Amino acid sequence: MGFADILEIVGSQGKFQAIQIFLMTVPTLFIPCLNLLQNFVAAVPDHRCRVRLGDEGSWYLNVTEEPLREEFLRVFLPLDEEGRPDKCRMYTSPQWHLLGTNETQGNGSQPDTQACTDGWVYDRSQFRSTIVTEWDLVCEWKSLKRLVQSTYMMGLMIGASVMGRMADKYGRRTILLWSSFQLAVCGTCGMLSPSFTLFCFWRFLCGTAMAGIISNTYFYTIEWIPKRINTVVITAMNYTYSLGMMLLAGTAFWIQDWRRLQLVVSIPFIVIFLYSWWLPESARWLLMNKKTNAAMKQLRKVAKLNGKEADGEKITTEVLISTMEEDLTNSKDSYSVLDLFRTPGLCKISCCIMFVWFSISFSYYGLAIDLQRYGMNIYLIQVIFSAIDIPAISITYILIRYVGRCFTECVSLILAGSIILINIFIPTEMQTLRSLLTAVGTGSISAAFCCLFLHTPELFPTVIRQTGMGLALTMARVGAIISPIVRLIDDYIPFFTMTLYGGMAIMSGTVAFTLLETRNVPLPDTIEEVERRVKKRANKIKRSNKEEIQLQEA
Repeated sequence: MGFADILEIVGSQGKFQAIQIFLMTVPTLFIPCLNLLQNFVAAVPDHRCRVRLGDEGSWYLNVTEEPLREEFLRVFLPLDEEGRPDKCRMYTSPQWHLLGTNETQGNGSQPDTQACTDGWVYDRSQFRSTIVTEWDLVCEWKSLKRLVQSTYMMGLMIGASVMGRMADKYGRRTILLWSSFQLAVCGTCGMLSPSFTLFCFWRFLCGTAMAGIISNTYFYTIEWIPKRINTVVITAMNYTYSLGMMLLAGTAFWIQDWRRLQLVVSIPFIVIFLYSWWLPESARWLLMNKKTNAAMKQLRKVAKLNGKEADGEKITTEVLISTMEEDLTNSKDSYSVLDLFRTPGLCKISCCIMFVWFSISFSYYGLAIDLQRYGMNIYLIQVIFSAIDIPAISITYILIRYVGRCFTECVSLILAGSIILINIFIPTEMQTLRSLLTAVGTGSISAAFCCLFLHTPELFPTVIRQTGMGLALTMARVGAIISPIVRLIDDYIPFFTMTLYGGMAIMSGTVAFTLLETRNVPLPDTIEEVERRVKKRANKIKRSNKEEIQLQEA
């Protein structure tokens, strides 16, 4: 017997599980609103140098003054390669001889230019306000825009490690409560930021809190439901994530002001914080941490909600101890990240998972962040990326349920990598086709994400499940941080980053195929249980290889 048997006694698919799954789905809806917020709060509208007339500098030429714009911009601003006013340069002195002519320069020599001296004028038809227009993050300052997302991802990376370890030590519900509160407060403070530096600071803290919400939302859910419905529940939560991406696009289109948008996507976490007080702590975690009395109380609470109060009263500390005797005997009082590498089987799993999560995040955020480079309406491309996830997740669900986790991850990642590499050879003039192929590639990676969020917690034992997932998410955030930085190489080596994104996806798909298959296998509670499964798989492979050699010799 084990925890699965105890869960059947109090009800494994009752009223409590229905309420719990719904409440845990709500944060999933708003996770992408924070993760992909950069696409809209840091959008770069069309811009040019601000120019002025008069010795006093009291009159500024604004884009709204259409009759004057075309004539006078020629006097102050050089043209770029597309024949439009340059975004970052202006003449050192007005070129009045160009007024009313079709010339681009005067006596055959190029006039001297300089960086914008009086700031920039922005086209506010699509974005009324972004952090770019607020703090002029353009031209020589444009690299600071990437700093915001890197800072947020840095927070996710640190939070994944810290929050995962704390959840294994203090409980899933406790960290979920704290993370929701921190995200609501820091998100609101970010909206009020008077400076760019302070905004980055609050985004960093939002990232650390988001890491706690991501891991605990998934783990808390699967530890209260039977293994047979894991696939359905996690798939439903991934559908919700895709809907959250659409929600972000719609909200950003409606608001078009970065401060208000920041506030709107942060407020829901106040509600999540309030209703999380009702949630019971994970009884599985309580038992594995030898808190038998607390586990008994939570189990009886669940039994009452599920209409099995009489059965719940039969559960005593003696019953729990006898049921979980083997697991409790093998359980230590405390665990650390080092325990993920102490035994050979778990060490192999940890290393493979680290590489797969790093690669998949590296490729995904390289494609999904900074949507403006695709040359399409940013709101539309966000919706396309979101919509294509839905059929991808549907196919993934079928494969996960009837074929297996490893096969699904392998196929999704290799397909995504292949599409990314093919896209390199599509002419730049066919921008729509390139964008659609990128969307399909992103959808394939999202499918792999869907499978990984289900597969990873099934690989690690309960005693260090959050620690293991925290390590995986930490590596994912390392990939997300490096991804936009690597794109800078494209200025010197065209297609380098796309080759790297595609190659990493294919490599991670190959590695994923070597992981343990967990379809129709109970969640492990101890490290010893994982080791037995690894040895069993290794012996099965050896026997298979031996039989194949014998057949060849025969």
